[in-house]
Amino acid sequence: MQETQWFSTLLMGIILHLLLYPASNGYNSYFDQDEGSIGGLEKPPPVDKELYYWALAFDLLAILISFYFHWIVPVMVLVYGLVSKAYSHPSIRLKKFPILSWMTAGFFQGAFVYLMVFTALSGQGIEAWVKPELYVPALLSTSMLMGSYPMTQIYQHKEDSQRGDFTLSLLLGIRGTFVFTAVVFGLTSLGFSIYFFNVKGAVYLFLFHLGLLPVLIYFFWWALNVWADPSKADFKHTMRLNALSAHGLNACFIGMWVI
Repeated sequence: MQETQWFSTLLMGIILHLLLYPASNGYNSYFDQDEGSIGGLEKPPPVDKELYYWALAFDLLAILISFYFHWIVPVMVLVYGLVSKAYSHPSIRLKKFPILSWMTAGFFQGAFVYLMVFTALSGQGIEAWVKPELYVPALLSTSMLMGSYPMTQIYQHKEDSQRGDFTLSLLLGIRGTFVFTAVVFGLTSLGFSIYFFNVKGAVYLFLFHLGLLPVLIYFFWWALNVWADPSKADFKHTMRLNALSAHGLNACFIGMWVI
């Protein structure tokens, strides 16, 4: 990888993982006023106006830094930030609409971010979006997010209900969330398998399934436990699934990059 490509990749990683995503989480936490477990925090501290201002500052910094890339990238960073704020802001509160919030989160965290990163790293503008080969991995990314998204809500049923929010996981119920995730994630895995095998080859397909294997084992083990005791659909088990998914897929894609 060329030096400029290394720098662009690192810079985009900083924009997304150290600025844009934390800003989104902080902003939503401010308006949610969570008292129970959220994200990576089992016992979140009380929030105040300072968190709100820091979230806006991180958003602004992400936009400013992204001007290093094509002009469409800061526009996309801005759009992502606005949509993420609509999730929890009381004047819109997408979190109250289970299907709409699920589709919005799936698209913007999946296909939209995929196109944003592609645009930044390729140095091309929106004219490159006409390439049909872009949309298969972009849509598969959205499908993966749509499958896993309800699992991130499964331990917050009580608090969401008390706030008047109506998430997709609440709509599906605890068991329904597991079934829904298994079906959507299974179809998505099939789609990725076909894509990797036809476009990248058998080695990529093997690495993909190797990365997902620990996730699948844990998911079905956890589902069996929840079937016997619904209280097992808690924060700790959810975070373990998230960690396995993140580590497994990261290892998978690092392996693909190395070869």
